[in-house]
Amino acid sequence: MSFYLDYQAAKPVDVRVVSEMTMYLNQKFANPSSLHCEGDEATDALSDSRQKVADFINSPNPDSIIFTSGATESNNLAIIGAAMRNQKKGNHIIISEIEHISILNIAKYLERQGFKVSRVPVDQYGIVRLDKLARLITDKTILISISTASNEVGSLQPIGKISDIATKNNILFHTDAVASESVIPLDVQEIPFDLVTLSSNDIYGPRGVGALYLKKGVRVNPIIIGGGQERGLRSGSENVPGIVGFAKAAEIMKAEINNDAERLKILRDKVIKGILESIPKSYLNGHPELRLPYNAHFRFDYIEGESLILSLKDENVAVATGSACSSKTLEPSHTLIAMGLLHEEAHGSLVVTLGRYTQEKDIDKLIEVLPNIVKRLRLLSPLTPPDLIKKYNEVNE
Repeated sequence: MSFYLDYQAAKPVDVRVVSEMTMYLNQKFANPSSLHCEGDEATDALSDSRQKVADFINSPNPDSIIFTSGATESNNLAIIGAAMRNQKKGNHIIISEIEHISILNIAKYLERQGFKVSRVPVDQYGIVRLDKLARLITDKTILISISTASNEVGSLQPIGKISDIATKNNILFHTDAVASESVIPLDVQEIPFDLVTLSSNDIYGPRGVGALYLKKGVRVNPIIIGGGQERGLRSGSENVPGIVGFAKAAEIMKAEINNDAERLKILRDKVIKGILESIPKSYLNGHPELRLPYNAHFRFDYIEGESLILSLKDENVAVATGSACSSKTLEPSHTLIAMGLLHEEAHGSLVVTLGRYTQEKDIDKLIEVLPNIVKRLRLLSPLTPPDLIKKYNEVNE
């Protein structure tokens, strides 16, 4: 039996979504650019899907939704597209120190193109310092991009206040909403975002599909050139089956998001309580309250996260250490370093993320096996202080 607790990295596709997609995989498979009746059916499916995704974020205009291949492409279109479109106005962009790796690398790319990028520091919980953000703004600032929540430590950003700062200074505001879209309703009329990145798989739809919300009147340059699909902003034949699945996932999520979030919060709190109470020298990373309902991020002194992951793998428990998109590097998490942790502290992290199909038995399994794994690794570690080793040995006796 497998115990899957890595929902931030990947989510299963809801069976209701699969059912909706099937017809467009092998029956209604036509290209929406075609002028025959079958093409019209595909066009209608595309229009219906655009409306459902717009409804998901309460956008009054379905044409504000531009379908992409996923969140990374949406981030590229939003940031590079907005930067190139507005470079006559200015060349300065602001992001946070703890953005997703896709945004960090986009920033590095733009710096090589002559743009200036400022990175807002965060506090010990990973929350953007609003005072520092305000001070970074210049008359050349054209875009602020801050995610709604940390995809790693789960801390929620003061996104409404950041939007107010951007609006007051007549600066475009982009948010990557991927980390929060499955548990926190997003309303683009309540908070006047200019650009919002969305992902299909992060709301239990298929992978390889995403969207960029583009507020009416906001313009960006395309980054993929071709046949002019998606209002000329994202060329290439639309992935109709994937888009239909994305739309169905959005429809389901809109109806179930509050119940999902409440259930996950209860399970999350059980994970946090169980681990912190059973393992000495263990700590919760991120804000203790202002955090995603499905995220529990820990660090443990004297051991490395990779050893934890491999040991839990032997117990058929799937968890993570750091962001999945940057886990191939042996460098410590840039998020934890930005929060003020030492390198050796950042290396001992464990990320537990829950989802729609998480059951209490999954939580119980983790709480059951993790203390002994941490204990074994600490007894093997040359970093563990003698007093803790003595305490562990006394328990064994």
